[in-house]
Amino acid sequence: MNDDAYSATELGSHWFEGPAPDPTPDRVEGDVLRFGPGVTAAAVRRAENTPTAAQIWHGTLPGTPPARPPRSRWPLRYGPAVVILLVALALLAWREYGPRVSVRDVTVTAPEGRLGCDGTANVLAVVRTDGRPGTLTYHWERSDGTRSAPLRETVPRGRKEARLHLLWTFEGRGTHHATARLVITSPAPRTAEDTFTYRCD
Repeated sequence: MNDDAYSATELGSHWFEGPAPDPTPDRVEGDVLRFGPGVTAAAVRRAENTPTAAQIWHGTLPGTPPARPPRSRWPLRYGPAVVILLVALALLAWREYGPRVSVRDVTVTAPEGRLGCDGTANVLAVVRTDGRPGTLTYHWERSDGTRSAPLRETVPRGRKEARLHLLWTFEGRGTHHATARLVITSPAPRTAEDTFTYRCD
């Protein structure tokens, strides 16, 4: 190029001035990377592979306490009522399904003296309990080889004694030494017996 033939062209001022800076630049999370003369490709690659603060931070700011969940007022409002209900249910369950009646003592008493002709002996059994409710299961056995069917006696709460009767009728002449035995099978095995004499001349 011939320097003597070269002449500069006067350019407007807008060719020398860049665009006016944005008074409100965009907010950028992380590092601002500037690319231009002097920035090598390796630096660009390192910058692209470097995670920003927004990419690696998952916690709260230092010194900021974690948010507390709202407290539930359910225990304060309904707690006493629930406790009373549970106590009432426990008492009912204890009465219905708690320990049942327990037998403490059994005695059998036959008529005193001699039973006469065609007489009926009233044999009495007294079963003493602990006062709890329940059912006694029992049967009578007689010395003549007979046995009653299984019988039941319900004992209410607070009653500590059950009275059981056996009516034994005799007919004809002769003498018979009789034994009456009470056999309790439930709630626990217990037996008791007594004897008497039938005599008809």
